[in-house]
Amino acid sequence: MGLKGKFKRFFELEDEYTEVDLDDNAVRDQSFDTRSDRDKKNVVSLTSIQTQAKVMLIEPHSYDEVQEIADHLKNRKSVVINLQRLPHEQAKRIVDFISGTVYAVGGNIQKLGSNIFLCTPDNVDVSGSISEMLHE
Repeated sequence: MGLKGKFKRFFELEDEYTEVDLDDNAVRDQSFDTRSDRDKKNVVSLTSIQTQAKVMLIEPHSYDEVQEIADHLKNRKSVVINLQRLPHEQAKRIVDFISGTVYAVGGNIQKLGSNIFLCTPDNVDVSGSISEMLHE
């Protein structure tokens, strides 16, 4: 055994395996079983997808409620947040926190109006945009 063999054996880089002879029927049965297991894993229930599509409407009264909004996003629910009744500084802190949460779940955040935001997880696609009206 050379230096290369000792090195592989020391770090166990060489896979240990044994050869087993199977008859043709056993091989066919085994390949059929693995195929059916794969097919079972690819089946998705449409009723479970429909029940998960929820939109939560939340109007927080303080910064303490921001964790509830983040939990909804983590549970793959869309959230519409109305921040009109909060002071500007608290609303800004909530938007900053929620922006981080939306980024972490790979979602999207859009402004719907004055201090109203739509936050969606990655399983929801939002198309279109809402333009702000200019106040005179």
